[in-house]
Amino acid sequence: KNAIMEMAQGIGVLQASFLIQEENHYVLTLDVMKKILVPVDFSKHSEYALEVASKIARQHEAGIVLLHMIGISDSVLANSEIAEEAEAKYFLKMAKDKIKEFTAKEYLKDISVNAIIQNYKDFTEVNNVAQEQNCDLVVMGSHGTGGLSELFVGSNTEKVVRTSDLPVIVIKKSHDDFSIKKMVLASDLSKESIPVYTKAKAFAELFSASLEVVYINTSGANFMGFDDVEKRMESFKKELGQEVKIDFYNHHSVERGILNYCFEKEAD
Repeated sequence: KNAIMEMAQGIGVLQASFLIQEENHYVLTLDVMKKILVPVDFSKHSEYALEVASKIARQHEAGIVLLHMIGISDSVLANSEIAEEAEAKYFLKMAKDKIKEFTAKEYLKDISVNAIIQNYKDFTEVNNVAQEQNCDLVVMGSHGTGGLSELFVGSNTEKVVRTSDLPVIVIKKSHDDFSIKKMVLASDLSKESIPVYTKAKAFAELFSASLEVVYINTSGANFMGFDDVEKRMESFKKELGQEVKIDFYNHHSVERGILNYCFEKEAD
């Protein structure tokens, strides 16, 4: 009963059911920016994200996949099959009409746009759809309103970031001119974080951006002296197999330390 799905292309409607594809591990290369996933709830914040996605798509000759989750309630799905089908068609028609209106934007001209409508209510489905559609990047707004707006509040947007196998760009305001010139990767410099560095480096190169690596040294029980931090840095570089500049930044909180470092470095 969660198999309620439609796709719209340009925005003509294609009939579809579940898309089943072989699972593949995400590897970012320099020529891979071909498809961008944009979850939308038709709020101004998801429109901010769509406009930014259009700028990135135009720069890299990529297409855009919109994801709208209608979230039909369990009480509706508990109805008879006839009533359920009628309700589903009603919600799908409304969603399709909204998508057509939402994508009637000048900044989307000449950009390939596909739309997926799913009966999902969980943030983890964003990553699943991104993988099924072979997307390379997720661009989403934060603090949306209406519909399934809980997906777009800060805490759940953070969950999408944490669970996504793809890079996620979170947009909170309108951008007249969007560009990425300086990126920051906060790392614990463990062996397990080396694939993260590799992906971040490739992503930065894709945008011709610089990448700065920082280790946040927190106070309290986790505090490390300079010599210990230095050893961790050298171990990371040895495992990585290349020289890389790493800054360390002292702060009582990892989160605030990352933000302060980014502000000081004027990162994007």
